[in-house]
Amino acid sequence: MARSQISLPTWITLARLLGIPMILYGLAMGTELGRRIALVAFLVAAGTDWLDGYLARKLDQITELGKVLDPLVDKLLVLAPLLGLVEQGQVPAWGAFLLIGRELGIAGWRVSQPQISGANLWGKAKTVLQILAIVALLLRWPGALIGFWLAVALTLWSGLLYLIPQPAQERS
Repeated sequence: MARSQISLPTWITLARLLGIPMILYGLAMGTELGRRIALVAFLVAAGTDWLDGYLARKLDQITELGKVLDPLVDKLLVLAPLLGLVEQGQVPAWGAFLLIGRELGIAGWRVSQPQISGANLWGKAKTVLQILAIVALLLRWPGALIGFWLAVALTLWSGLLYLIPQPAQERS
């Protein structure tokens, strides 16, 4: 029986999961040091998200597993700090629920499609804005909550666009 090989980009995607316990631990500390730990873990994980995608394209190692795993890990990396920030009272739970509900709904919808597609431009923009909003929240920057609400709005908009039928030439 042949052993299946996992590509380097997929290993990097899986390694991003290691950031989640550090993010949650840092936020659970409830100190500025803990927030810095969470921030560094989040930034490293977010940076490797770009790296695994770049390598998958550069090395021609785009796989069906990677198409499923990468967005799933992205969602977990956004949800971990978001839940910690809800626990600390920095973001409202109902706002986090809107974001989480869209992420879970679209993730389920995407895997039920006959062919798994990569994220579209709106999905990529949504991920970038979510990352920026979380960084701003972790740093307690003024206006960070506005960034959070912009991320929620773009998250909902990009989710709606997945569900609206597109003409054939716009799907590719």
